[in-house]
Amino acid sequence: MTTKSNKGVRLETDIEKCREESNWKKVIELSDQLKLKHNSQGPLCNFLLGEGKLEMFLEECPPLESNIGKARAGLADAKKCLLIAAGEQGVKAGVALDAHLLLGKLHYATGHYEEALKHFMEADLHSLTEKPLPSRSLKIVAESYAVKGLSLEKVPPSSTSKYKHVEWEEQMVRSFELAGDLTLLYLQEQDKLQQQNNINTGTTGSHSPQPAAPSVHMGPILETALQRAPLLHILGGRLPAAVNRYRNMLQAQESTGTHSLRLTLTRQLAEVLLRGYTGTKYTPPNGDTRIKKTTSASPWKPQTYSGPNLFMPRNECEEIILLLLISDAMAGREAVLSQSPEFKEARIRALSNATAVYDLLTIVLVRWNQISLLHESLERALKFSYEEPHIWYQRALCLENMGQYGLAFEVTKEVARMLSNKVSPCLLAAKICYQHLNDAYEGIEWSEIALQREISNPKGLLSRCYLYIGIGNHYAAVTTHLKTNKHTFNNAAVEAFSKAQQVDPNDHLIEYYIAMNCACRGQIFEAMTHIKSALKLCPEHAPSLHLMILLLTAQKQYNEATALLLTSLSDFPDSLDLHYVKAHLELHTQGGDTALLTAKNMLILWKVLHEEQTLNDQNDTKSVFQLYTSAMSDKDSSSLHAHSLAASKVEQALSEVASSLSTFTPKPGPQRAWLLQLQIWLLLAELYLSMDQIPSAAACIQEATNIYPLSHQIMYTRGLVHEKKNEFTEARQCFQNAISINPSHVKSLQHLGLMYHYLGNQRMAEKTLRDAARIDPYSPTTWFNLGKVLESLGDHLRASDCMATALQVETVNPILPFTSISITFD
Repeated sequence: MTTKSNKGVRLETDIEKCREESNWKKVIELSDQLKLKHNSQGPLCNFLLGEGKLEMFLEECPPLESNIGKARAGLADAKKCLLIAAGEQGVKAGVALDAHLLLGKLHYATGHYEEALKHFMEADLHSLTEKPLPSRSLKIVAESYAVKGLSLEKVPPSSTSKYKHVEWEEQMVRSFELAGDLTLLYLQEQDKLQQQNNINTGTTGSHSPQPAAPSVHMGPILETALQRAPLLHILGGRLPAAVNRYRNMLQAQESTGTHSLRLTLTRQLAEVLLRGYTGTKYTPPNGDTRIKKTTSASPWKPQTYSGPNLFMPRNECEEIILLLLISDAMAGREAVLSQSPEFKEARIRALSNATAVYDLLTIVLVRWNQISLLHESLERALKFSYEEPHIWYQRALCLENMGQYGLAFEVTKEVARMLSNKVSPCLLAAKICYQHLNDAYEGIEWSEIALQREISNPKGLLSRCYLYIGIGNHYAAVTTHLKTNKHTFNNAAVEAFSKAQQVDPNDHLIEYYIAMNCACRGQIFEAMTHIKSALKLCPEHAPSLHLMILLLTAQKQYNEATALLLTSLSDFPDSLDLHYVKAHLELHTQGGDTALLTAKNMLILWKVLHEEQTLNDQNDTKSVFQLYTSAMSDKDSSSLHAHSLAASKVEQALSEVASSLSTFTPKPGPQRAWLLQLQIWLLLAELYLSMDQIPSAAACIQEATNIYPLSHQIMYTRGLVHEKKNEFTEARQCFQNAISINPSHVKSLQHLGLMYHYLGNQRMAEKTLRDAARIDPYSPTTWFNLGKVLESLGDHLRASDCMATALQVETVNPILPFTSISITFD
């Protein structure tokens, strides 16, 4: 009898072990053996047989609506066994409660939701005592609560009573929350058991390799329940409760079975915080959770992370970024790197999850200007983004924003190759060429590629393609010095702008560039007509207002220009560009004192706008030489068309040489901000010179030199100081240095010609001034100085012609060059 009893105990132990391991085939075999050997164990055997058959079936056919028909046919035997186990004998044997719980799950799988709820009522599921349970029992109870919540969703209350509806909803939410807590606890217990097994197998002394531990899967029922509770809170308008539920689940100690789920939960919580839980609604996580005991008071609560050194977000920004960075790390960990066809579905699924995270990261980090952090994440994503254009496109935009224009252009070319029918990557490549790489010709090529793609596969971007072609030809016309080439490019620009206007007559940007092209060709009346049209279409377009002001100064309508400028500044009080125009306009109309006040206010404004950026310890990745496209500089260094590519390369070389000799260290923070300050100091220097305050001008130049000593504009301004002091030889040297860096700097050429004239070298003066006239034929200063030189050479006829030309171009000459307005695409 004793031997028989021991065999029975051993058999029951083996069955329990197989149940814990979800080895249902073995459970059924051992249950049959137990039934044959011990007739008294009939209720237990029926329960085990019903459980095994139910779980085996659901492993092959998960409890989904699409499988209801199969379940009704395939679970008949399991139902029969479980109903017997739930009878009176089962009550005596102590298996009736578990049988009712499994019957609830069975009826849910077969689509009989009301029957499922009845069995949960029979089991008194709503009043179960929270006490420690074995691993298998934990899962049964967790699934029961989950199935109860899912069944309640399928069976809404028939009564229209508001209280009944609230009670029904509360039952659902409580069921899902209990199911979620029990699921997390169950998975933690499974990890502990697995670790214990590993320790036991490690002490056996055998050196044979052990099989890998099977991963624990929670199944679709439990996974749905975990995500359902916070969603119900959101649907019910209870955002704080939803956020707290997400936080509680994420604070639970991670287990093997929750890796992929945590990625979903962190992303969903970040979305909730972004969409509806910001500002005054937001409350940070409770800091006291850091020092809670590892084991909560309730035995049905999962263990949470604890300790004094845990990071706790203090505001919404920190919490959202933390969540998304955790999601980023998990997405990278779960990425499928293999390109084999058998992994295609897994690769697409992992990439889709990762892309959703990176899109959210982009929204958040761009909003808070954390571009470098976004770039790091996108760079990590490249390892599993082979031939995936979305991630590459995001990276190209990120690189452009960071100022890494060359790399951004190369990445954009790859995107254009991947998206062989898309127009937007080609337009982005053209924009980078025009705006940052000083390469109008390459930009025109990309614009034409975009046009070809748009014609073959229309995307509604035809007018933009023609506009970009026109922009490229316009700036190519401005940069070229050959009259025939200039004429050719101008004609191409006019034709492209005309086609763009025909396609979209309501685009303010097209009207703006037509006006700009007319202005640069001296057609002030036509330019005025088109800029008025641009402002009618978009009254708050700052570049159009800027151009309108310059056109008014070209027509010598200074009062009207001043009035428009003041109105524009009321709309754009932070625009340093408009303040720069204001200082020059005041210098021309009111004198240096008033202009000086404006320039000093610009320094104060710069401090407000940019000082915080410059306190950043990290330098940005832009080279200083790339930043002379600022609208604060004069015509010859303010934008692509005037600052030649050759000049950029020379300045880059000088910058690299100076850095290697430790004579120049870029200021910390964004270099663009420092270059703006440099321009303000040089403006102040010129204003002080106009007031004959040479020491103050020299001090301003020194301040600019501290920012970037290799600027051709600093050398030019230093030459002005020497010229003011009648030190013509030193002035000539300064202007020559400026031209050595930027041969197209018209102001340096004008003053260099004048220095040659003062020093008696009239032929060199004539040549230098003719070079300046070839670059900018609409500058009256050039023609006037050339007339003076020719007069000193005795060539009175040509001198007279030059003076007449100076008077003629003076009628179309603005207070600042039209090309001092930065290129715009907005």
